[in-house]
Order: sequence, then C-alpha cells, then structure tokens
Amino acid sequence: MAGAAAHHRSEKNAREKKIGPFPALAVVFLAFCWLSEAATIPRPVDTLEQLQEKFDNETDAVHKAKLMQKLGDAQFAKEREATKAGDFVTAGVVMEKYRDNVRAALELLKKRRPQAEKNASGYKQLESETAEGLREIRDVILAMPEPLRPPMQIVESDLSKMNMELLKLLFPRRPGEQPRLDPRASTPKKDEPPEKLP
Repeated sequence: MAGAAAHHRSEKNAREKKIGPFPALAVVFLAFCWLSEAATIPRPVDTLEQLQEKFDNETDAVHKAKLMQKLGDAQFAKEREATKAGDFVTAGVVMEKYRDNVRAALELLKKRRPQAEKNASGYKQLESETAEGLREIRDVILAMPEPLRPPMQIVESDLSKMNMELLKLLFPRRPGEQPRLDPRASTPKKDEPPEKLP
C-alpha cells in the first residue's frame, strides 16, 4: 500500500514537471488579453451639444478650464466641417461661441482661483487652449471671403487679449521687464519738506 501511494505521488510530480507553470501563465495571459481588448473598445463620444451642456453646468473652475479642451476640439471639428462646405456663417457662429466659452472659463478661474501664479492648474490648460483657438480663428479668417472677415477679426482680437491676460496672470514677473512705478509715490508733495540726511 505504501508503495502504491509513493508511485501515485511520483506520477503526480512527473505530470507537474511536464506541465510546468503553464496554467498559471495562461490564465494571466488570457486576463491581460481580455483587459487590453476591453480598453480598446471605443466609448461613445460626447456630442458637441453634450459637451456644451457639461461645460455650462460645470461650477468647478479647474474642471471647467480642462473641459474647455474637449469642447474646443469639438467646436473646431464643427467649424472645419462648415468651412470645408463653404458655410462661413456657421463657422463664424461656432467660433464666436468658442470665444464666449473661453471668456466664461477665464472669469470663473479669476473668481475662484485668483492667484494664477500659485494655483496654475486650469490657467495653464486654458492658455494652451486659447493659443490653439487663435491658430484656428486665423485659419478661418484666411479661408473666408473678405466681407465676412470683420466679425471674425473681432473674435481673434478678443481671444488674443484673453491669451495675453492668461500669460500675465501666470507670469506676473517677467524677466527684463521693469516694474511700473506709481508716479504719485515718487514725487514729494509741496507741503512736505524734503527728507534730511543725518
């Protein structure tokens, strides 16, 4: 009996040696394949209207600024489609709405996170998005007939001003720039005698 049990154990050990760690690796490999396939399944993309609604309802300044990136991409796609079709009125309306969205995000950032230099999150993303918007509006202006350009040039000017404001908020102390002096502080008043040196 002891010999049969020993023989059974030796057969089991021999089978384990032949199979090796394959079953465990196979399970890990199959799980990895399943997870990577699940990650590549496309998720439903939000429409422009859904993104606009999310943006309008967002009350967190940083989230609003970050959401502006997705919304801006969707607006640019619609604007390019309209421009390609020669529908410059729709392209103009989309870019005006884009400008209004950038303004809304900037105003909320300034209200909720007033020190951009110390709390740059949101400001950086919005500045990057605004710079991209400027490139986009310039392309639209070049593609438009001359009579339709003036409203888009106003949008370009507004975006440019907001981009400069964002840069100044992020980098208030730029190298090489002289600080502005208050002229009232540097001139002594008539009634005050000049300071005497000891």
